[in-house]
Amino acid sequence: MRYLPLSDTDRADMLARVGVDSIDELFADIPAKARLNDLVDLPRRAGELQVERQLSALASKNVPASSVPFFVGAGAYKHHVPSTVDHLIQRSEFLTSYTPYQPEITQGTLQYLFEFQTQVARLTAMDVANASMYDGSTGTGEAVLMAHRVTKRKKAVLSGGLHPQYREVVEGLSGQAGDVVVALPADPKGTEDILSQIDKETSCVVVQSPNFFGQIIDLKPVAEKAHECGALLVAVFTEVVSLGLIEPPGTQGADIVVGEGQSIGNGLNFGGPYVGLFATRQKYVRQMPGRLCGETTDVDGKRGFVLTLSTREQHIRRDKATSNICTNSGLCCLAFTIHMSLLGGTGLTQLARINHANAVKLKGLLAAVPGVEVLNTAYFNEFTVKLPKAAHGVVEALAEKGILAGVPVSRLIPGKPELENLLVVASTEVNTDEDRADFAAALKEVLA
Repeated sequence: MRYLPLSDTDRADMLARVGVDSIDELFADIPAKARLNDLVDLPRRAGELQVERQLSALASKNVPASSVPFFVGAGAYKHHVPSTVDHLIQRSEFLTSYTPYQPEITQGTLQYLFEFQTQVARLTAMDVANASMYDGSTGTGEAVLMAHRVTKRKKAVLSGGLHPQYREVVEGLSGQAGDVVVALPADPKGTEDILSQIDKETSCVVVQSPNFFGQIIDLKPVAEKAHECGALLVAVFTEVVSLGLIEPPGTQGADIVVGEGQSIGNGLNFGGPYVGLFATRQKYVRQMPGRLCGETTDVDGKRGFVLTLSTREQHIRRDKATSNICTNSGLCCLAFTIHMSLLGGTGLTQLARINHANAVKLKGLLAAVPGVEVLNTAYFNEFTVKLPKAAHGVVEALAEKGILAGVPVSRLIPGKPELENLLVVASTEVNTDEDRADFAAALKEVLA
């Protein structure tokens, strides 16, 4: 029996409420040539070997990040993930574990989430961290909403160095809530005057460091001005490995720290799923989104773990809920926890030093190419170069030479002529001296 929950009258009422005359009008934003009006033109049946060959042929049109010199960053980074990580997360005890709605029977899951929280809190130098967010962008959006709840204000100031996609998420959430967002223009060199934008109406200031363009930002002056005006500082990062070398945001005065943890334990994976990191001060913990796992003892005095804080609509009254997420990135944060445990504090610092050293080497090579200008003065493993021609075309030309050169700024911030020639490049521990030399040589040829 077909399941038809809506009558024609129901559909007509819904369309009228939305303000359109037909269901087809709901798809008006999709170009007609991009719509499917019939079944996809594929064979109705085929043998397993045939399907495998056809799909392999399609997959071969992609250029795997592991097959060529890779300098792409801008929020998603190629790092070495030890095989131990994949081996452990695929153990049945982990892979089949479900969201701990019944914490008393999911002690293993709660324990690794507790350890994950501890790692994030120590990395960021904050009092408390939650059991993860979907990714860095949604975490940033949640951080702004949290700041509004804490300060009872509705205005967020976003740095021009904030990742454009993170900014879009904040603007999307704020627009639905009727909040005010002041987004500063793109700031490749990290010279913006964000302090002048902070006033008594400001709920929070959102600053990324290292920022989208790679520039390391001193958060202390921003924190001081924000606190003077009764606002919170939301510190953002997209490259968590940088915390192995750079002063953590917690010691610089941040009130909420949020970022992307993909670089630890998680591959590029075509852009996801990733794992958002979220930490804050103890005094704001009741307004923190997501879930918080805590350590306790049972009736026999044995160590155990519980869900200490669950501020979701499933757990508490809707008007008291502080979270827009339904769960955490469980498997991804497990991978993060395993990799971080393997590295330890000393290993993370060593990894960070290697990343920075590789970026310094690449900067020297690219700066020597005629017509290329490096814009950043302080950076970690990523920086921005200004080319003598549009970056998009240069990247395409280098890809044809087997080098994935970076991310054109215009790809994420379109419609800005002054940004057309800017290219964000990253060099992590996976790049060799030969890779960097090949990149510089190929760039010189393309620009000649």
